[in-house]
Amino acid sequence: MPTTLIVLFVLTYAAIALEHPLKISKSASALLGAGAMWTVYALASGDAHALGEQLGESLVATAQIVFFLMGAMTIVEVVDAHHGFEVVTARIRTSSLPWLMGLVGIVTFFLSAILDNLTTTIVMVSLLRKLIDDREDRLLFAGLVVIAANAGGAWSPIGDVTTTMLWIGGQVTGPAVVKGLFMPSLVSLLLPLGVAAFLLRGRRVVAPPRDDAATGTGTSAFERNLMFFLGLAILVAVPVFKTVTHLPPFMGILFGLGLLWLIGDAVHRHKDEREKERLTLAHALSKIDMASIMFFIGILLAVATLEHTHLLARLAAWLDHAIGRTDLIVLVIGIASALVDNVPLVAAAMGMYDLSVYPTDHFLWQFLAYCAGTGGSILIIGSAAGVAAMGIERIGFGWYLRKISLLALLGYLAGAGTYLLQGAAG
Repeated sequence: MPTTLIVLFVLTYAAIALEHPLKISKSASALLGAGAMWTVYALASGDAHALGEQLGESLVATAQIVFFLMGAMTIVEVVDAHHGFEVVTARIRTSSLPWLMGLVGIVTFFLSAILDNLTTTIVMVSLLRKLIDDREDRLLFAGLVVIAANAGGAWSPIGDVTTTMLWIGGQVTGPAVVKGLFMPSLVSLLLPLGVAAFLLRGRRVVAPPRDDAATGTGTSAFERNLMFFLGLAILVAVPVFKTVTHLPPFMGILFGLGLLWLIGDAVHRHKDEREKERLTLAHALSKIDMASIMFFIGILLAVATLEHTHLLARLAAWLDHAIGRTDLIVLVIGIASALVDNVPLVAAAMGMYDLSVYPTDHFLWQFLAYCAGTGGSILIIGSAAGVAAMGIERIGFGWYLRKISLLALLGYLAGAGTYLLQGAAG
C-alpha cells in the first residue's frame, strides 16, 4: 500500500504540474488523486471505524482552512465591489515597476506578520489587479507576493500556521521567534526582491484603465472607505479573536463576515434593488472561484493519507537516521515542504524531537519555523499562500517553476545561512 500511495501522489502532482499541456484542470487532478488515495487506503486498511475517524479528522482540518479561505475571499470581493481598493491605489504615486515591486514586497512582508500569509496573499494579489494591467508583470508580482507573505509569516507567532503550531505547542515563544527569525526572513525576501527588481530596471508601470464612471456608480466615498477599513479591520482582528477565544480562525472570519453583511445591508437599505445587487455579500459569494476551492480540498485530503499512513513520520525518522545533523535535516524538511503540506511535516517533527531534549526556543524549533514557513515558496503548490495566488491569478505550475522557484530557493538558502551565522555569532 505505501508504494501505491506514493505513486498516486506523484502522478497527482505531475498532472497538476502539467495542467496546461494536458488541458486537464488541476482541480480535477487533485480531487481524483485524493479519491484514489483514500480508496486504496480504505481497501488496504480493513478497519472501517478507524478509517472513518481519520477521514473525519482530515475533513475537519480541511474544512477549517476552506471556510477561512472562502470568508477571506468574500471580504475581498465585497471591498472590490465597493471600489474600496481605490483608497490604496489612489495613493500610490510611483510609476517605476522596480519601486512598486519593492513597495508591494515590503508591505506584504509586514502585513503577513500581522494577519497571516494566506489572508495577506489574497488581499495583495487582488490589489495587484488594480495596480498593474500587463498580465506577465502581474504574475511576476504575484510570485513575489507569495515569497514575501511566507517570509513575513515565518517570523510571527500568528503569521504562519506552522509557526503558530510551534508557538501553541510550547516549542517557541513569541518574543524569541520574532528576535531570532526577523532578519533571516527579511533576507529571504530581499534577495529575490532585489534580483527581480534588477531584471525590471527601467520598466514603467502599465496601470489598468480607470473607469471613473464605474468607480462612482453605486458607492460614495464614505461607503468605499467604510468597506475598505471595515474589511481590513475584520482580517486584522482574526488573530486577536483566536488568541482571546482560542477558537479556530475560521470562526473569527465567519463572525466578521456576518458583521460585514449586516453593516452592508444597513448602509444600502434605501437603495433600489437593482442598484445594490452587485454590492451584496450574496453577489460576492457568487464570484468566488469554486474551482480553486475544490483544488485546495483535493490537495489537502491527498496529503492527509500520507499523514495517516505515517509515511511523513517515516520520512522524518529516515532523515534523522540517514543525515544525523539537525540543521541539515531541518533544511531538507523545508525543501520537502515545497512538495508536501508543511503542517504534517512539522507535526511529524514535533513528535520526533522531545522538549526535554530540545527545550523551548532551542535552535531546532526556531530553524524549523523558518524553514517550514519559507520553504513552501519554492513551488506554487508548496504553501496555502501559493495555492491562493494560483487560484486568483490562474498561475501555472510550470510558469512559477521557471520564473519564481529559483528566486525563492536562493532566498530560502540565504535566509537559512543568515540564521546559522546569527546563531554562531550569538
